[in-house]
Amino acid sequence: MKFNLESKFVVCINNLDYQASLEVRKIYRIIPDNRSAEHQFVRVIDESGEDYLYPVAYFVPR
Repeated sequence: MKFNLESKFVVCINNLDYQASLEVRKIYRIIPDNRSAEHQFVRVIDESGEDYLYPVAYFVPR
C-alpha cells in the first residue's frame, strides 16, 4: 500500500513485532519521508514520543 504523502495520520492495525512501541487501533501522526515510502515504510511518532520507521502494512490511512 502506498500512502498519500498529504495524509497526516494513520491507524495501527498490527503491532506484532513492535508491541512496546505501537498500539493496535491507535491513531499515529505521520512524518513525511519520501525515501522510506519508496521502501514500503512509514515514519510515525510512536509511544516513545519519537519518530521511527515501521512497515506500511502495519497501518491504514486515516
